[in-house]
Amino acid sequence: MVHILNILLDISEQGLIYGIMVLGLMISYKILNFPDLSVDGTFPFGAAVAAVSISHGINPWVALLLALGAGFAAGLITGILNVKLNISNLLSGIIVMTGLYSLNLLIAGQANLPIFNVSTIFNSGPVLLIPDKIGAFRLRVFILSLILILVIKFMLDYFLKTRAGGLLRATGDNQQVVVGAARNPGTVKILGLGIANALVALSGAVLAQQQGFFEVSMGTGQMVAGLASVIIGVVAFTKFKHKPRLTTQVIIGSVVYKALISIAINLGLNANYLKLIQAILFLVILLISFLMDKEARHATASARE
Repeated sequence: MVHILNILLDISEQGLIYGIMVLGLMISYKILNFPDLSVDGTFPFGAAVAAVSISHGINPWVALLLALGAGFAAGLITGILNVKLNISNLLSGIIVMTGLYSLNLLIAGQANLPIFNVSTIFNSGPVLLIPDKIGAFRLRVFILSLILILVIKFMLDYFLKTRAGGLLRATGDNQQVVVGAARNPGTVKILGLGIANALVALSGAVLAQQQGFFEVSMGTGQMVAGLASVIIGVVAFTKFKHKPRLTTQVIIGSVVYKALISIAINLGLNANYLKLIQAILFLVILLISFLMDKEARHATASARE
């Protein structure tokens, strides 16, 4: 029973922390229709900035803000390459992702930077009144991660209802609406990618503080995992008459995705094959999404006839 509870707690922690990244991917993928490969670079970028900042005595909460700003800057560069230099979506992301790999090593000074013995958002501040120190830490991780993602979710929900948020949505759907509002869709896209990558970097920074280290390869495959989470969340509510907000859908998708990975590992699959498991799971999710889209199009065509 205790083992099951630990697994559920681990899934919840990981799902919520990575859920912050998934909210960023929601902006680039679902709203802007931009397959942003720079995510695999900005995720560890945020972790590197946070880890180095904390190791130099900077407040861990300030370190999160620094990571947020760093990710925003990286997203702006991706957008500028695409909009101003007319480089394709995929190549813009690849260029930034590749450059950030070396920049992460330069910032951290090494491929792996431990921060076990410094203050983080999870081990500083008021102590939770729980006898077991490990249990107290894990509960703290869960509570703070839940608070963080809820704050970000509600702020994002509010932003998307504003005029600026409406322009962001229109940039991905119909750029003529943005032009009609006397705004440059390219500028809106650049800012949108900045916001998306800021959230991705923030997720990396939170994960580094939770795990107690920065690792240069921790961003590998994050875009695949994030897109899988987005698709799971959207597909799961496809046939619901009253759907929750898109932000809620993708957060649920993140937790479900982590649960599926955890189930696969606990069934005895070798953890060394995690990336292969992720790739196969992503393929299955894409096939399910394709079949459901095909079914929906067929139903729509039948209704018109």
